Amino acid sequence: MSTPDQPAGFKPPTTDPWKGFRGVCSGTLILEAIVVFLGIPAVAKLGDGIGAGATVYLVVLGLLMILACGVQSRPWAMGLNLGLQVAMIAAWFIHPAIGALGLLFAAVWVYMLYLRKDIVARIERGLLPGQRD
Repeated sequence: MSTPDQPAGFKPPTTDPWKGFRGVCSGTLILEAIVVFLGIPAVAKLGDGIGAGATVYLVVLGLLMILACGVQSRPWAMGLNLGLQVAMIAAWFIHPAIGALGLLFAAVWVYMLYLRKDIVARIERGLLPGQRD
């Protein structure tokens, strides 16, 4: 049965199609946090080293990424993920290598946005396995 905001013949998915996507987002955040934490000693050995403020910034950024894994079911989670990406790219001022890693992960998050859009389109067209008869 369709409602005014759903097209006729729309069948909602029987399983949660976002569960896997949330898992991929959480996994990406964990990998990124590991990269941030491993980047601290690497950057400390390069050039003039790394100051206490920069170390605190990177540790807090890594911890926020880990904590963000727990809120991926919230509607604002993708905005938080992208905000963390901006913070990682801003770490370019700590060391260009960290900023470059931020750009690399930003490309991953752009792809995640594409996947999110594709899932929405598949749900609307009824193409998910749980929506077929």
